[in-house]
Amino acid sequence: MKRLVFLDESVRLIFHAVLVGSIYLLFVGHNQPGGGFVAGLVAGAAMSLRYLVGGLAEVRRISRFQPWTIMALGVAISTSTALAPLSRGHSIMASMSTSFDLPLLGHIYASTTLPFDIGVYMVVVGLVFMVFEAFGEDPDAEADEVPEADEEGATR
Repeated sequence: MKRLVFLDESVRLIFHAVLVGSIYLLFVGHNQPGGGFVAGLVAGAAMSLRYLVGGLAEVRRISRFQPWTIMALGVAISTSTALAPLSRGHSIMASMSTSFDLPLLGHIYASTTLPFDIGVYMVVVGLVFMVFEAFGEDPDAEADEVPEADEEGATR
């Protein structure tokens, strides 16, 4: 596979900045609808850049976990967060929050919307990994052999 130095270096510089941007969107948008989903899509765009540079092998190096493991953990986190309010007598998906003071950090406000969005983020990232596993062709892999036809047109 022919590599382009300009593309390799650009992706090397941009990849981590795009991932940091996706984490920023995750935390900034956690009190607004769509924070986890949009952040997951931005992380998926970063993975697409890595795919353009190095193919499926490069995407596989991003995470040591299997895509379905990431998705399953995300579904478990989102589901448990959505069902947690039932333990307090609230309806499903009701946002619960608390605030407290920590020595060095100061006043902390914690809400159930952030863990829910983290779960959604993980589902979207796992899905992007699965798409690359399913449809991403490994450029180093041998192509499937096509059966040869004999003189009469029959395949062997």
